[in-house]
Amino acid sequence: MTSQLVQSVDWLTIAPPVLTAAVALAVLVADLFLPPERKQVLGWTAIGGLTAALALLVPLRAGDRSTFCLTPDTRVTACSYTADHFTLVVQLLVLGGALLTALLSLDATREKTPAGGRPSPRGHLPAGEYWFLLLSSAAGAALLPASRDLATLVVALEVASLPAFALVGLKRGDRRSGEAALKFFLSSVTATAVTLLGASFVYAATGTLHLTEIAQRLDDVPGQLQTLAEAGVALTLVGFAFKTAAVPFHFWVPDTYVGAPLPVAAYLSVVGKAVGFTGLILVTVVAFPSYADVWGPALAVLAALTMTAGNVAALRQLSTRVWSAVRLLAWSSVAQAGYLLVPIAAAAYSGNDQVGATVAYALMYAVVNLGAFAVVALVARVRPRNRIEDYRGLYAASPAAALALAFFLLNLAGLPPGIIGLFAKVTVFSAAVDAGLGWLAVVMALNVVIALYYYLHWTALLFRTPQEAPGEAPEEAPGETPAGAPEGAREGSVALHRSSAPITLAIALTAAAGAVLSGYPQFALRFATTTLF
Repeated sequence: MTSQLVQSVDWLTIAPPVLTAAVALAVLVADLFLPPERKQVLGWTAIGGLTAALALLVPLRAGDRSTFCLTPDTRVTACSYTADHFTLVVQLLVLGGALLTALLSLDATREKTPAGGRPSPRGHLPAGEYWFLLLSSAAGAALLPASRDLATLVVALEVASLPAFALVGLKRGDRRSGEAALKFFLSSVTATAVTLLGASFVYAATGTLHLTEIAQRLDDVPGQLQTLAEAGVALTLVGFAFKTAAVPFHFWVPDTYVGAPLPVAAYLSVVGKAVGFTGLILVTVVAFPSYADVWGPALAVLAALTMTAGNVAALRQLSTRVWSAVRLLAWSSVAQAGYLLVPIAAAAYSGNDQVGATVAYALMYAVVNLGAFAVVALVARVRPRNRIEDYRGLYAASPAAALALAFFLLNLAGLPPGIIGLFAKVTVFSAAVDAGLGWLAVVMALNVVIALYYYLHWTALLFRTPQEAPGEAPEEAPGETPAGAPEGAREGSVALHRSSAPITLAIALTAAAGAVLSGYPQFALRFATTTLF
């Protein structure tokens, strides 16, 4: 049997990630020629490129295009790049998340020069490097959901991950940032090595890299290669478990979020998580359906462990500890990863349609979690210690910011008026029940109750009476005193006199998107009841 590689390229199909990568290269080259006072142009160029990439999804909305196809004589086509509905929804999520991250990053990449002095490098993010790395990572994240062979999948995963390591460690003069980047790098490299080993075993057992062909050939693997195929499937799943921050592969999350610049932490919590879950869905549901009796129970156990560990750790965060707000969001993201794993595990028992619940939940989570990080970034401009206690009385100083954060936290908790958060949790819960995973549904219900405490505690602080008198000295670990605190900042109520137009716009966009999804939840939840592939 002979095969031929169709060399024609459908440029419109691959346009979103290609345009993002092209803008990244343009920003890198332009950085060489722009003077420091003009570097802000790079940020707006990145925002324009991401907006254009999002617009290019509109012509692809039919979800029926593919390219780089291998066409055997049997006329069964296997393609390396497919722009189906699953691809488009995830690309909307990752490119939209990158766009909001770019808005949060504009102030952080602006050179701050004191009057009569020279620019201070501490805490400043170099514009050219930052925008190039962010756009490069976004290009890889946009490529990954369209990948339909293991080689493209791994390449896209690394293109999304490698720039993220540098983004975490890009804060100049901050030792914590370097440590966070190193921990993130080592854990991710381990995950990549395990994934590549698993992929090589699968290729050796099946003789193909295309996911659909792997699914067919795994049903008929010769006896002498059966153990090799099983080991390949298991190692590939372990590698993606690292990427999704599933317990026990989650240890890098809190320190990485704390050490990274706030916009980068927001990016990792949404886009980085979407990359891991997208890859996990593709290898389990598309490539390894014949091993559902293996990965289904494993993912169900991982889901239970992940949501429990994340919620318990978030519950233990002290509101007066430095960085406690970021740490709580970090552990919350681990718990949310547990919820996102539930429908994928359920797909092993009741069919591929269940993964739509993960997509619907991911859309909700992306909007409200980015919104929460945007408010944290706004408050951090005047209270850089990022303590939960710093939000006491926020409503008195800035009613709009307080109401927005309350809305985001209630969505994450699954309480009204966050209707989309409630519906998304019910959809995930229903997926577990429909698949016969009653025990997992009970574990999820208990974890939702646990999470209510720390979400509602933070929400209640927003509306309490501000403390005007200086409080007790905050608890600080050695080396945790943040740099860049404004002179004369009080330990009392938050006074958001240093507002930021880009951050305010990001808050407004996420709040509006959350309100639209709460008023019209069918937009997201319809993905939970339709076949995405």
